Amino acid sequence: MKGVAGGLLLAATAIYAITRWYENAGAPPWVGFVRAAAEAGMVGALADWFAVTALFRRPLGLPIPHTAIIPTRKDAIGRTLGDFVGTNFLSEQVIRDKLGNAEVGKRVGSWIAVPEHAERVTSELAAATRGAVRVLRDDDVQAVLEQALVRKVLDRPWGPPLGRILAQVFADGSHHKLVDLVCDRAYDWVRDNHDTVLRVVSQRAPTWSPRFFDSLVADKIYAEVLSFAWAVKTDPEHPMRQAVDRFLVEFADDLQHDPKTMAKADQIQQQVLAHPEVQNLVAAAWGTAKKMLLDAAEDPSSELRVRVRDGLRSLGRRLVDEPELRAKVDGWVEGAVVYVVNNYRGELTGLISDTVERWDAEETSRKIELQVGRDLQFIRINGTVVGALAGLIIHTISHVLL
Repeated sequence: MKGVAGGLLLAATAIYAITRWYENAGAPPWVGFVRAAAEAGMVGALADWFAVTALFRRPLGLPIPHTAIIPTRKDAIGRTLGDFVGTNFLSEQVIRDKLGNAEVGKRVGSWIAVPEHAERVTSELAAATRGAVRVLRDDDVQAVLEQALVRKVLDRPWGPPLGRILAQVFADGSHHKLVDLVCDRAYDWVRDNHDTVLRVVSQRAPTWSPRFFDSLVADKIYAEVLSFAWAVKTDPEHPMRQAVDRFLVEFADDLQHDPKTMAKADQIQQQVLAHPEVQNLVAAAWGTAKKMLLDAAEDPSSELRVRVRDGLRSLGRRLVDEPELRAKVDGWVEGAVVYVVNNYRGELTGLISDTVERWDAEETSRKIELQVGRDLQFIRINGTVVGALAGLIIHTISHVLL
């Protein structure tokens, strides 16, 4: 296109030279019209060549003011372009209108309702999950879990909340089954350990006591203990059970209000959480969860992937069939995008200006010229043609009037 524009300039110059010589040699009057058109075409072509060239470089290398506009004002152009995009493309109203017409919820729903698309999304989510899990270091995850769970537990006292829970349990009578179990086990132990009772009584009896007497005492003690255990087991209103209930209620109250009991609970809390087995439990929990996630993500037929795939298809159908849900999703998307635009418009437009600032001035000028230079050469061509026509008209009017 530069060649075409330059060729027209050379053609106008040649025609002007020939017609000018012809006029000096006594040419007929019509030659003057051709000469005027060629002369004006030369002027138009040169003026537009200067204008186009001045955008990208200094014409003929001369330091003429307000030339080489793009190389010298590259950074300002980048900032202006960023401001223009921010004002006209990233405004809240433009975003809302565009998203409102886009029907994002309906389009997404229609797309993921297709089984192949739901399977594709599931596969991509599985791949992302595998990548994320494998990148995470076990030590780092364990440290985070300890910081997020164990340390949080340490920061809160156990006594009052545990006391409130126990008080509610005791008030509802939910602990009675546990008491029944303890009583049953206690009775069974006494019933099955007659020899143990005899041995204990014999060991504690005086050395001067006859052995047959010790046996009689042991049998009597065993019978009383067994009878007592049976009574506690079978009688829900036994004084021993009531004493246990009172003790538990008092213990729950002490956990909430007694400083000594609360301090002991905190001490037990520290000891439990500092125990190596608790640390090993955290590590084991992450290891188990990691293996489950990897296995589920890698197996296309795993329950996790099947549920995710079916869930996506169900969500897609609901987005298509339920206007209320679709409106909610559209509102969420619109609100999220508007929030990003309103709060980070400067960063988004700054990406344009910062990128332009990093470009080399000459390279930027060359790239822009390659993109728009073809159209700019039409300016030179039009300048030549329009200039020739203007010169012809002016010469004609001058010839008629003068």
